[in-house]
Amino acid sequence: MKKIKKLLILRVQHAQITIPNGAEMKAREFYCELLGLKEIPKPEVLQTRGGFWLEIGGFQIHVGTEDNFDRTKTKAHVAYEVENLDAWREKFTESGVEIIEGIPIPHYSRFEFRDPFGNRVEFLESF
Repeated sequence: MKKIKKLLILRVQHAQITIPNGAEMKAREFYCELLGLKEIPKPEVLQTRGGFWLEIGGFQIHVGTEDNFDRTKTKAHVAYEVENLDAWREKFTESGVEIIEGIPIPHYSRFEFRDPFGNRVEFLESF
């Protein structure tokens, strides 16, 4: 009988969100300038497909393009753990981002919002 090696998932390497085709500049303003995420180069073979890639702490966010999809109808989201959640709340409020209070969960303060394209985003801070 053949012995089966245990299979392990090592980590999450990336998550993908989508924006409408042609909205890369507006998305860069939001994700790179307002949130401060770092853009990284996409592999050359994927550069003609639109979108761009971001990285934070070794984790990648792939921003792809997709039309005819209502992003406001999904619970799918990326959650960012931050420091000084209240300062982030203030920054978003001053920038016109509508804050949505999250359901309380143990050991975290948190809130949600939708990016300019309807993607759900969560910010949370441990206490």
